[in-house]
Amino acid sequence: MRDGFDRASTNRIAAQAGVSIGSLYQYFPSKEALVMAVAERHNRDLMNIVRRALAEVAAAPVRTGVRTLVAAAITAHAHDPALHRVLSEQTPRTGPLAGLEPFNREAHALLRAYLEDHRDELRATDLDLAAFVCMTSIEALTHTAVLYRPDVLEGPAREPLADEATQLVLGYLLPS
Repeated sequence: MRDGFDRASTNRIAAQAGVSIGSLYQYFPSKEALVMAVAERHNRDLMNIVRRALAEVAAAPVRTGVRTLVAAAITAHAHDPALHRVLSEQTPRTGPLAGLEPFNREAHALLRAYLEDHRDELRATDLDLAAFVCMTSIEALTHTAVLYRPDVLEGPAREPLADEATQLVLGYLLPS
């Protein structure tokens, strides 16, 4: 995080960690593999927040559930935003993001299941598409906030963002 991907080297990382370069290479064959491991750990932390929120709202009506899920997405993106920003800027250099795809699939499946359980409240009939639209919308808003508007992720400033994002998603999901 301090020096960026280009200036980081496995030798410097090993020295900072207090391990030999050989020990580092036993677990991470390259700098790219190390960055992917950090990204995967960060995504696991984010998914734990999302899983807890979905478990909390499983029986809640869509209006309540969506607000909680949006707030959870904001909380997840506010979790170590500096690391999130660095990973967003650096991860494309590590090659395919196949290691991160399971997190996206799980988030989609969890939201899809929630929507299925509340199908009678929804305007949307294609729940796979609805889950995709909702996930992409929420992710785009929160991810862009991390990169360009971190101020809206801090403390009380989260509430207006959560309110607006909730309105966006509910306007899509619910009958008018």
